[in-house]
Amino acid sequence: MGEQVPLHVVTAAGDAEALVRRCASAGWSAHRGFALLEPAWDLAERRLVCHGTVADEHTASQAVLAAARGAGIVAVAAGPLALTLASDLRRVGPLGLTPGKAEAADGLDLDTEQRALLARLAAGSTIAAAAEAEFVSLRTANRRIAAARQALGVKTTREAVMIYIKHGRD
Repeated sequence: MGEQVPLHVVTAAGDAEALVRRCASAGWSAHRGFALLEPAWDLAERRLVCHGTVADEHTASQAVLAAARGAGIVAVAAGPLALTLASDLRRVGPLGLTPGKAEAADGLDLDTEQRALLARLAAGSTIAAAAEAEFVSLRTANRRIAAARQALGVKTTREAVMIYIKHGRD
């Protein structure tokens, strides 16, 4: 399997800029906007990361199409549109993987989504706030955190967060 494509939906332009810079430093070419005029369908070899604001359904569909063609996505969106976009992008691949950011070598058996939620909890967010920030439902967040507790062999979310912090979050 090839390199993971960066797929991100964030609420702040500053976060998007930081992600685009990280992708660029890992060898990805930044492309403002989501409309792609490339004649070839498969863009994976081009290592193109499309970025910009998604304010309507048309732009969201362009972003999903670009992702389906193998482009990375860094989208700034809010509200229900962000939730829908994140859900659609998850059908293409996992959200939150960023080139240039190595997977944690901390020995913790956690997936990307569990790590993202635990990182937000470690930073002081509630589970509801972490779920909203990660564009998942509260129920999904609770399930992922429960799976993280089980993977870490602890009974409470507090214990899971403490282990996550102790092992050096990524």
